[in-house]
Amino acid sequence: MNRTTVSLIAGVAALAAVTGFASMSEPQASGTDTAEAAAQLPVERTSLLCPTPSTSDLAETAYTSFTPVTKGTGTDGKAELVAAGAQSADGESDGSGSGDGDGKQDGKGDGGESGKKEKPVLTPKEPGKPVTAEASGAESPALVGTAEGRFAPGWTVQQTTEVEAGDGRGLLGTNCSAPDTDFWFPGASTAKERTDYVHLTNPDDSAAVADIELYGKDGALKSTVGEGIKIPPHAGESVLLSTLIDEPETNLTVHVTVRSGRVAAAVQAVDDTLGGDWLAASAAPAGSLVLPGIPKDATSVRLVAFVPGDVDADLKVRLASPTGMITPAGHETLHVKAGMTAAVDLGDVTRGEAGSLVLTPTGTSAPVVAALRVVRGKGDNQETAFIPATGPVGARATAADNRAKGSTLSLVAPGRGAKVKVTASAGSDGGTAASKTYTIRAGTTQNVRLPEPSGLKGTYALTVERLSGGPVHASRMLEAAEGGVPMFTVQTLPDDRGTVKVPNAEQDLSVLQK
Repeated sequence: MNRTTVSLIAGVAALAAVTGFASMSEPQASGTDTAEAAAQLPVERTSLLCPTPSTSDLAETAYTSFTPVTKGTGTDGKAELVAAGAQSADGESDGSGSGDGDGKQDGKGDGGESGKKEKPVLTPKEPGKPVTAEASGAESPALVGTAEGRFAPGWTVQQTTEVEAGDGRGLLGTNCSAPDTDFWFPGASTAKERTDYVHLTNPDDSAAVADIELYGKDGALKSTVGEGIKIPPHAGESVLLSTLIDEPETNLTVHVTVRSGRVAAAVQAVDDTLGGDWLAASAAPAGSLVLPGIPKDATSVRLVAFVPGDVDADLKVRLASPTGMITPAGHETLHVKAGMTAAVDLGDVTRGEAGSLVLTPTGTSAPVVAALRVVRGKGDNQETAFIPATGPVGARATAADNRAKGSTLSLVAPGRGAKVKVTASAGSDGGTAASKTYTIRAGTTQNVRLPEPSGLKGTYALTVERLSGGPVHASRMLEAAEGGVPMFTVQTLPDDRGTVKVPNAEQDLSVLQK
């Protein structure tokens, strides 16, 4: 019996550390046994997937990989990104050698050329230092990445694409994401001026099968075309939303569910006049949501919300400003009918100050998902980005691909005040890391002055750690002016899930043997 117990506990611990998705819930009882019975260990393997960057021949894409230094990881490990379709069935890349991050990657469609031997697009050298790679044009493929050992905890890859003109114009940024089976995207559209694609990328050795459901202002939109979409192994598929329904719908919620396997999912949203960006998935449905980091010079902000269940939601709408919570005039509450997409235009809600939107129930809570469409600029010089609801920073979160100019970090404490530490890493081409501690007052948003790595060369990563106090939510805005157009993109910073709680075998055995 004792041997069985040891094997079971050790197996659970190993599985949790390798996958990064398992955890042991703490009992509610008081005492010291809880702390002693679980250990916080670094994950040993992480998977990330990057969608096909663009269909524009003018696209210039930068990939930035970064792993923060994590205690207890040992000295072994590796990480690499390869073109989707360039992996063998055992999960190893088909190419030989290792990429040095200095070359440009050319691929074929979403999945590259099957069986083609090629080097990894990007191979990090050491935790604590970013590594970059570049790709050009419309033929750049989706990427599949795996990090192991010391590179796995908190591994972050940023994909940033600049398109100077034409279709897809803008600065389109996204965090390459982990595979999952359920995604919500409020804020999509099939209006005549919009071209929105859902990108699905499969990291595994067998095909995945996914369904795409669409919900408009009047509820579910019937479509059989979105059912049973097959994504081949180690490959990506993109689906044009307007082909799934007959009539245009201005404000949509997209629900992606996976019947078989797992995928990474993201929506690329392009407007004929307002540019475009990636729309990342909203945080899981919840009664209260935080949408951090609305640019202070936003000229138009639209809130899109959806209730997945069968009970309506009534939400209190508040803006966490630099001085505290305020209620936008005329938009104190939002009623969202069950199964229907609701949208409200908040205008220039931030009025020249940093701000984050906080949604809370007015009464009984009904889980919701939400996102913001944000516009900067005026006239012909306007640009769009999206801010989905996101979870808190938790223990740690990272945004890669920051430049000497054009990066803004927004921190919001929607409840109690908090103290956070922000570390700017060494640069990809040189420099020394720097850290700074900030206090975020309760109910406020702060665009903090970033620590500056000394001797910075290249791009750097920002890592946020909550030291004390209440939950903190964060986002990073990256901007680049081009021909008078205020191009920008916003990425949220949820917890990187770099560690996982696993049972302490010795403690558990001692309890069983009493």
